[in-house]
Amino acid sequence: MSYEERDAYGMYVDKGSKGPGPELMGADTLIGDHVHNLKNEHLGEIKEIMLDMRTGKIAYAVMSSGGVLTIGEKLFAVPWAALTLDTANKRFTLDIEKERIDNAPGFDTDHWPDMANQQWSSQIHSYYGTNAL
Repeated sequence: MSYEERDAYGMYVDKGSKGPGPELMGADTLIGDHVHNLKNEHLGEIKEIMLDMRTGKIAYAVMSSGGVLTIGEKLFAVPWAALTLDTANKRFTLDIEKERIDNAPGFDTDHWPDMANQQWSSQIHSYYGTNAL
């Protein structure tokens, strides 16, 4: 399901004038969006968006991959800067090989990392080739 299909307020409907998207998007309309790489391989789905409460910026998108109906799925904190909104296909793009996601540092729903920990943050940003906030 794309963000246009989850648009409860009609923010993204073309009514002859520009609405808020895609420059400004509602977070709840992005949760559930698919993530593909540049080879059009499906990598996962956005499950949550993590805000840095100190800066007011988005720090990470929590992406799920694998599993069936959340059983056996792995979660990944993907730096927001690593994602690009693909407005043509109504999804996100992540410039990474599928094998790299399969081997990426991840976690499960019962063992979330301390995302405020600087060492953890540095490792994640290094893995995805982005700069920490």
